[in-house]
Amino acid sequence: MAIVNAQLKTTALDIIDQASSQGVPAGKSYAITNILVCNTGSADANFDMHLIPDGSSLNNKVTRVINNLTLPAAETFTFDSERIVLEAGDAIVFVASPDIGSSLTDLAATISYLEV
Repeated sequence: MAIVNAQLKTTALDIIDQASSQGVPAGKSYAITNILVCNTGSADANFDMHLIPDGSSLNNKVTRVINNLTLPAAETFTFDSERIVLEAGDAIVFVASPDIGSSLTDLAATISYLEV
């Protein structure tokens, strides 16, 4: 099992493959076991989460699975009852607010996955 962490931004961020921003690397498949989003700040924050198939782009009407979820200060959101399998090029993308500087937010995300 592997985990990846990232500080969410006000711009689209795929934390699975941050180096290339292309989602799951070529030749790989990942089973997502858990997604955690923690508000490390002292004020409410919001985020969207998108599941984007290979070859598609972020589209609020099509790819968004969490819409403007408000996360109170010091709270953690857990997405763990659904099972998601990502193939090469698929991505989990976050967009968050408010901006605390340099397009960063007080939201920290962790994704746990297994390569299948």
